[in-house]
Amino acid sequence: MSAYVITRLILTDFRNYTHLKVETDNRPVVLTGANGSGKTNLLEAISFLTPGRGLRRAKLLEAANTKGDGGWAVAADVRSDGGESTLGTGLVNNPATEGREGPERRLVRIDGQNMSGSAALADHIRVSWLTPQMDRLFQEGAGGRRRFLDRLTFGFDPAHGKRMTSFEKVMRERNRLLKEGRYDRHWLASLERTLAETGTAIAAARRETAARLNGAMSATETGASAFPKAELSADGMLEGWLEDMAALAVEDRYRAELEASRRGDSAAGSTTIGPHRSDLSVLHKDKGMPAGLCSTGEQKALLISIILGDARLQAGRQGRAPVLLLDEITAHLDQTRRIALFDEIDEMKTQAWMTGTDYALFSELGDRAQFLTVDNGSICRTAVR
Repeated sequence: MSAYVITRLILTDFRNYTHLKVETDNRPVVLTGANGSGKTNLLEAISFLTPGRGLRRAKLLEAANTKGDGGWAVAADVRSDGGESTLGTGLVNNPATEGREGPERRLVRIDGQNMSGSAALADHIRVSWLTPQMDRLFQEGAGGRRRFLDRLTFGFDPAHGKRMTSFEKVMRERNRLLKEGRYDRHWLASLERTLAETGTAIAAARRETAARLNGAMSATETGASAFPKAELSADGMLEGWLEDMAALAVEDRYRAELEASRRGDSAAGSTTIGPHRSDLSVLHKDKGMPAGLCSTGEQKALLISIILGDARLQAGRQGRAPVLLLDEITAHLDQTRRIALFDEIDEMKTQAWMTGTDYALFSELGDRAQFLTVDNGSICRTAVR
């Protein structure tokens, strides 16, 4: 089983790092250190090597070192059975806009060549992550769960991100026209046709991802993992229609619903129906209980189960396991589940970057991992104890 492996990571003026270069091998990477030392910042830097806004969903300017000029850069050498690539991304400081609000310009380079956007990064690395903020995923609003499902979907279907961007852009244009009272029948019909096509494709891709993951987790032998099996479903208007209707019929129905809702959407100031309102439902399969009603520990275990299932599925379907970013992953895990997690990571041969304050909670890994101590913008290797 192959995997994406980061062999070198370089940070310049990123968060609390003025300059950092760290070289790693294909084993899991354990980052330990005090709270606030910069462990999560390292994971965030890696997450910026993928399309999107990173694991914190931060604005680009927020990632810059406060002592720098406002720009920052992250670069990495990435190896897989498809070869080696050098990836780079960052925020370009423009002195002409200093002191004024201006558009953030993210630069992306692959093997020294400038790219027109971040989507090309998906051809060279796949990354999946869990953070402590996600521990409340099943308790909070649908937006976080929807983004989680979309990230999982993007891992199998890179075009999903482009569809999402297109849908949101067209939806904003429709909202603007309705807000201004410009009921141009032909213009609105054109926009709604695009929304119907892309929206239906988004809903179908989410349903397919949920079905794939359910199949992967069901295929895991009972007792082979200490983590509970999860059952996912993409819940929304379009997703529901796709249960019983062909995609073209769903497009026609959604287009008609958009046309009928113009007046209401104008009053609301937003598009009130569509895949941007969908949710992700997760069931603790063994208990038949919704994840939101499970204990904190069970919810964490369900998330880990989904992430591991996703990694196994990507490794099987695409031949390469993603890089895993697991922030404070041992919180709420007893020794049995810690060992099970480490064993599954080792079995998949995936490079997982894990953080924690206590070295002892990772000691079961032994020499199967590489240990680094993080201390306020610097890193040193830790001998296995």
